Amino acid sequence: MGVEENKATVRMFYDEVLNRGNLDVIDKMTAENYVDHTAPPGMAPGREGEKQWFAMLRAVFPDGRTTIDDIIAEGDKVVVRGTMTGTHSAEFMGIPATGKQVKISGIDVTRFHEGQSVEHWGQWDVAGLMQQLGVMPPPPGAPESE
Repeated sequence: MGVEENKATVRMFYDEVLNRGNLDVIDKMTAENYVDHTAPPGMAPGREGEKQWFAMLRAVFPDGRTTIDDIIAEGDKVVVRGTMTGTHSAEFMGIPATGKQVKISGIDVTRFHEGQSVEHWGQWDVAGLMQQLGVMPPPPGAPESE
């Protein structure tokens, strides 16, 4: 598969899995030996862990939407800079539902082999999320949120 096919696969993954909650797509798009290098503790390895993670995110942020702000690909890797918005509607990392709207940004790097994702690295603004949920103070000197 080429760069453009891999980018199309990533776009479909974001649309189907992140935005629609269609976890069945994971079986088709993710290799059996998939490794998520930034998976949270306690997640199963491979496809099952991927399904657990996205099912949990859908439960926590049922109206969650992730927008691809930039998508860049080279060789067997696709990089996405994205923005996620949603309403915190269920317990997340021990934090009871707050009903607060959140907006965070992040970057995902996915490596492909024969049209399926085989590796993932992600960096999302978890500190910003915790600040928006009210469980972590903003850094000193940061403007106060409304």
